[in-house]
Amino acid sequence: QVHIKESGGGLVQPGGSLRLSCTASRMRLSDSPMGWFRQTPGKEREGVACIGRSGGTTYYADSVTGRFTISRDASKNTVYLQMDSLKPEDTAIYYCAPPLQYSSDAYCKPLADDDATWGQGTQVTVSE
Repeated sequence: QVHIKESGGGLVQPGGSLRLSCTASRMRLSDSPMGWFRQTPGKEREGVACIGRSGGTTYYADSVTGRFTISRDASKNTVYLQMDSLKPEDTAIYYCAPPLQYSSDAYCKPLADDDATWGQGTQVTVSE
């Protein structure tokens, strides 16, 4: 069974930065595109950023373009999300997973909510 683990979340002031990390057991992350998704209570999970298998293509939601950077290190089996200039509206639980659908510069759609691939996520809170 695949086990994905996200880490690096926390409480940060507006304008601050965080770097999220995603690792996995029983899964080589470099075998597929990977994405970061976020969810707040009462809202659907949304695609924040996705990266192609080789790392050569990316997608960013309009709300994070220019502030967030997704990257991957195949040697460490890790995917990162560097988040800069954080805003209160970035507050959410952040998840890492292969996207259901991905097209660079077009869309990054999440798996179904009940997909067993989802990990526990990591909480990001942006507040004074």
